[in-house]
Amino acid sequence: MRFAHVMIRVKNIDESMKFYTELLDLNRTGEVKLDDSTLYYLSDEDGQTQIELTYNNETPKDGYVNGNAFGHLAFEAKSMDEFTEKMNKFGYKYLYEPFFMPEVNMHVAFLKDPDGNEIEIMSK
Repeated sequence: MRFAHVMIRVKNIDESMKFYTELLDLNRTGEVKLDDSTLYYLSDEDGQTQIELTYNNETPKDGYVNGNAFGHLAFEAKSMDEFTEKMNKFGYKYLYEPFFMPEVNMHVAFLKDPDGNEIEIMSK
């Protein structure tokens, strides 16, 4: 068995698509229109990691609320400095600035996507 994808409900598909495709460099790989929603599939450069962004036709005014069990999604960047520069160019801000985590021998930082989901950025 292999992990297929994670699904995230989004309030504004344009903002979310920009975040995941332009900032995190995921590729749009498919779209499925259903009666009540549209599913947008994104994948990393080697096709190993996939995200499904779900845009419901009737979205709650204030968006969605995550429970306290979900933590974050993690992405590995080639360079934290290059990612930070790109992030600043797009107008995003860190929730937690980059710091070195000796336990995993990586630099780690956190930001939020347009729907408030925490995103961890890791870099060696």
